[in-house]
Amino acid sequence: METLHSVQGDNQKTLAARHPALTTVQGASYHRGSLLHIRGLMAAPAEPLSRTCLYQAHRELGAKMVPFAGWEMPIQYTSILTEARAVRSSAGIFDVSHMGRLRFQGQGATAWLDRLLTQDVAGLASGRARYGFILDQAGGILDDVIVYRLGEDDLLLVCNAANRPAVLDWLARWTHLAPTVRSWDITQDTAMIAYQGPKVLGRVDAVAQVSGLRPFAVADTVVKAGGASGQGWVSRTGYTGEDGVEFVVPASLGPTLWRTLMDQGAAPCGLGARDVLRLEAALPLHGHDIDRTTTPLEAGLMRFVAMGKADFLGKEALEKQQASGLRRKLAGFQLLARGIPRPGCRLLAEGREVGAVTSGGYSPTLDRDIGMGYVAAELAVAGAHIAVDIRGRAVPTEIVPLPFYSRRRG
Repeated sequence: METLHSVQGDNQKTLAARHPALTTVQGASYHRGSLLHIRGLMAAPAEPLSRTCLYQAHRELGAKMVPFAGWEMPIQYTSILTEARAVRSSAGIFDVSHMGRLRFQGQGATAWLDRLLTQDVAGLASGRARYGFILDQAGGILDDVIVYRLGEDDLLLVCNAANRPAVLDWLARWTHLAPTVRSWDITQDTAMIAYQGPKVLGRVDAVAQVSGLRPFAVADTVVKAGGASGQGWVSRTGYTGEDGVEFVVPASLGPTLWRTLMDQGAAPCGLGARDVLRLEAALPLHGHDIDRTTTPLEAGLMRFVAMGKADFLGKEALEKQQASGLRRKLAGFQLLARGIPRPGCRLLAEGREVGAVTSGGYSPTLDRDIGMGYVAAELAVAGAHIAVDIRGRAVPTEIVPLPFYSRRRG
């Protein structure tokens, strides 16, 4: 199997031969999304930081840049709350080019990923996507991912930026099961922009003809931005709890597309707003709400696990956990008094520790303080009362159903 790292050193001609849908750009010169480095931003960084192809656009907009998962990324442009409200009321754009994008082609590619992911990849129709997990043999969540079926044996896997090296290494361990599958890491050769909010679907056709695109569908289509155009993928997916789309286009088209969406009225939004929005929608963050010490059962995410499949990595461990029962569950809560429930704060019941906060903060949409955390299974019931230890103060808290926020439909 060709290495997952192989595309990083490819020149444009080779990449174009492998990925014609992502390298044909008219009206603009092509520049590969090369890896750039910075030093001195963090105290003694383990490795230099990468920059996306939109880095200069962020700088021009006055974004506050921070290290994130090995990348230099915008945390905010104006204010986190203003940006979050823009997405809930109108439209916002996020640079998510730091997220891993891995492409798999060749005979057996679908069956191979079906074995490694919890989703029913084999039953996924072309032009459709599914959210799910890569599990280890113990059922721990190595990463949560979205897989897009582009063709019969042509798939795109999007993983978290921080986990991309681990995902690459993990998949490489199982290449012996798929000797005819070819794979490429196209992360740095492409841009990925999330366009989210209630007004997005009414505007997106100006840049890509995707009318009627269903939720978790993906279209291979021409994306037009400014005087340039290029072939790309547009999917009706996102991580904000709002409707919208995500673009994957050649890196050279990314900055022009970003400016075009801003011209449509989209507010540039940083990682801070994205975290607020995903928390309101109770979307898990790997490394906080889920990781290799947690399972989909404990996290209440079994709807993204196809237990009816013949087999997948981690299935046996989940079956054993189902049979033995759960000691803890991920629960949502709201504070009944003011306080910020930050990750790591202890969760208390009658003065004893019963868990810890994994995600928490102020919800501008709901105007309340909310959070998620693992608690003893018997306490993970809506209406149960616990407390959050915030700097030695036990703040009264109520377990509530998830998600905290759901967008209006129709």
